[in-house]
Amino acid sequence: MGKEFYLEIGTEEIPTSYIQPALEAMRNLVTNYLKDQRIAHGEAFIAGTPRRLCLAIRDVAEKQEARTVEIIGPPKSIAFDANGNPTKAASGFAGAQGVEVADLQVKETSKGEYLCVVREETGQPTLDILQKFLPNMIARIPFPKTMRWMDLHVTFARPIHWIVALLGDQVVPFTYGNIKSKNISRGHRFMSPVEIEVKSYNEHLEKLKEHFVILSIEERKDRIRKVIAEAAEEVGGKILDDPELLDEVNFLVEYPSAVAGKYDEKYLRLPQEVLITVMREHQRYFAVINDQGELLPYFVTVNNTITRNPDVVRVGNERVIRARLEDARFYFEEDQKVKLEDRVEELKEVVFHSKLGTSWEKMERFSALAEFIAQRVAPEKQDMVKRTAYLCKADLVTGMVGEFPELQGVMGRAYAKLSGEPEEVAEAIYEHYLPIKSGGELPKGVVGAIVSIADKLDTIVGCFGVGIIPTGAADPFALRRQTLGIIRIILEHKFDLSLDELIEKSISLLQDKITEPGEQIKSGVKEFFKTRFQNLLIGEGHKPDVVDAALSARFDNILDDARRIEALSEIKKRPEFTSLVIAFKRVANITKDHEPGKVKKRLFKEEAEKKLYEAFLDAREKFEKCLENGNYFDAMEEMVKLKEPIDQFFDGVMVMDPDEKLRENRLNLLSSIGKLFFQVADFTKIST
Repeated sequence: MGKEFYLEIGTEEIPTSYIQPALEAMRNLVTNYLKDQRIAHGEAFIAGTPRRLCLAIRDVAEKQEARTVEIIGPPKSIAFDANGNPTKAASGFAGAQGVEVADLQVKETSKGEYLCVVREETGQPTLDILQKFLPNMIARIPFPKTMRWMDLHVTFARPIHWIVALLGDQVVPFTYGNIKSKNISRGHRFMSPVEIEVKSYNEHLEKLKEHFVILSIEERKDRIRKVIAEAAEEVGGKILDDPELLDEVNFLVEYPSAVAGKYDEKYLRLPQEVLITVMREHQRYFAVINDQGELLPYFVTVNNTITRNPDVVRVGNERVIRARLEDARFYFEEDQKVKLEDRVEELKEVVFHSKLGTSWEKMERFSALAEFIAQRVAPEKQDMVKRTAYLCKADLVTGMVGEFPELQGVMGRAYAKLSGEPEEVAEAIYEHYLPIKSGGELPKGVVGAIVSIADKLDTIVGCFGVGIIPTGAADPFALRRQTLGIIRIILEHKFDLSLDELIEKSISLLQDKITEPGEQIKSGVKEFFKTRFQNLLIGEGHKPDVVDAALSARFDNILDDARRIEALSEIKKRPEFTSLVIAFKRVANITKDHEPGKVKKRLFKEEAEKKLYEAFLDAREKFEKCLENGNYFDAMEEMVKLKEPIDQFFDGVMVMDPDEKLRENRLNLLSSIGKLFFQVADFTKIST
């Protein structure tokens, strides 16, 4: 049994979006380091609040595992002369390692005999290792933005006020900035601002509760669910389910309590999304609904303290929400005085990007691109697509979206309905923004999906066209998310589209804006899509080598490529697949520098090459029919049938025959087989 390691970094309030990623990074940094240092350990736990990031690891070994280290030196042939006397190479190596020449050993390697030094390294105490590591680890915790404080040279998300670092009952001593690690934590900033001695993680969890801090993320979330449900029940309703808001509020408080408030029923005449957005995005209030899912004129707010007088809190929150809702009501009524289509011209005054023109110009481009897509996947929807593309950005110049930017698309849909636009167009105006986050909801309608692809692709190609390419964490136009969104929409709606054609069309529409060469833009955008596509498929469980092999053969039609990878992943499970890959690799290796030509049947001399050619012709005919139908699994079934004749060919035929004509003909046969295989994947990239 080892000892428990506990680390707590106490700070000023950290932004909510920073906390969970920072905790995950802490866990990975420490556990990976322990593994690298040969320090055994048990399960790792993370916990945190706005004021503290915590990591606990069970059963951490008190010292490293011992190990034997071999240091390879010069070859024996160089280290000793013909008489067996050591040369300068041997004595130099021994001196560098602090040993005598007589202590050197000879080790047999794949390259021959080499001198080596064998050392037994004893394990160092874990406490000493952590003492050196932890200051650097804290500095490496990633945050979107960091800050300095006082006159210190260290940075963190927010100023650090205390650090707890324990291995068992011993403090791991180190300093970060002006803070020395101790065994002292602190209670709630307002309700119990006292110092608390830490002895173990579990005991600390319970002791903190006495001082109004719920350290466990899940336990705190459960308490929030409970108190907001009770507050909603008091006013005759229930909480509108909102997991994202729950997660956000969870990292705003250390000891949650809830109070329900009321707003005037006249505001219920506003679109439901407006009310929810005002409460959610601006005030972090939970909306209250009845059993039919309709909004009630109530909200629930979560506080970080137990309120002495809930009425004071309620009145204050009601005053704030009343002002916000009154703004929304005003803009909603004013916006309706102008029809949505009459606002489109105003986009000429809105700059999308200084190098890419106005929102009007962007709308004209992606409208043409959307029609281009519709002609290929849904020609019957072209009129709806054209109308949606024309109107979908008009709400950007409304007062409501100007005041509440989160409502873009939502207000476009609402105003389109009020203007008498078809339901399908109104819904597509909203859906063309989807997905608005990684893994988020996709457009359900075909029209919204098409316009969404066109709008996003115009942004991606335009940015690449003027040299705005994401690097590292910098991606101001969210090109990664938009690219992944296009891929997911294509797969969800099973759109049969050529990425090459789409990119080329988009480049042609941007001709008067782009500053980079067209081929460079196309190759850059395609590679960008390919990387996102690879990550998506690997994240869904496909093996990296399978994905790489398939996309190395070709990458253009995302839907078709996904089917090909699915079939390849499935067929790889078959026992004979490994032998087939090995056979293909033999074919690829022997023909890699060969320019393929026509196979001449009359030059066959051996029975094995005749049989392979006949099997190849039969497989190719069936294979190509399968490819025409997109049936990659059956196509690969035909490839599997070639395994045995390929093996027999290599066993019974000398490919590199001295007769040039025979050699050339046999290489042509193998090249034809390799070309057939390559229509599915580059099998040399598949591990066996």
